[in-house]
Amino acid sequence: MNYDKEMMNIIKKLDYKPTLLLHSCCAPCSSSVIERLKDYFDITVLYYNPNIEPISEYEKRKKEQIKLLDILNIKYMECDYNNDLFHKISEGLENCPERGIRCHKCYRLRLDYTANLAKKNNFEYFSTTLTVSPYKLSNVINEIGIELDSIYNVKYLVNDFKKQNGYKRSIELSKKYNLYRQNYCGCIYSKGDL
Repeated sequence: MNYDKEMMNIIKKLDYKPTLLLHSCCAPCSSSVIERLKDYFDITVLYYNPNIEPISEYEKRKKEQIKLLDILNIKYMECDYNNDLFHKISEGLENCPERGIRCHKCYRLRLDYTANLAKKNNFEYFSTTLTVSPYKLSNVINEIGIELDSIYNVKYLVNDFKKQNGYKRSIELSKKYNLYRQNYCGCIYSKGDL
């Protein structure tokens, strides 16, 4: 699935840029997504990733995210780091393989938080950079986003940002901006799968 072409065609015809709260997993992934969407949306990035451990890794990725957003002149929304919440939702799933149910719950945790903030702050759309990764299941992420769209009554921008060389472009932009690229998704369980 590519990002929703019909929705994008509607947005192109508007005489303003709709607001988008874009959940970001990291600076490298957000780089190509922002490049793709910046002409169509008034973007605010939310770096909400309670799955990332240790805290030093979380802070390192957050610092890189802010560095990129400063370069691109994109707004940023702060949030709290709540690693205990991630461990609560992944309890009993520690040995699940990557892309399994633990990951699905992690997608939902982050997207639900994003949709809730989008609703509270009157954003017209919400979405995530998670689908730029070839290691993530875009169909599962989009199903969650569409479900949350109906719960929060905020439009979810359906996407598969790895398409049209999105992942390749994120690597190119990471080099251009000298961004730190991590070698695991973020949780201690994914680190063990290396």
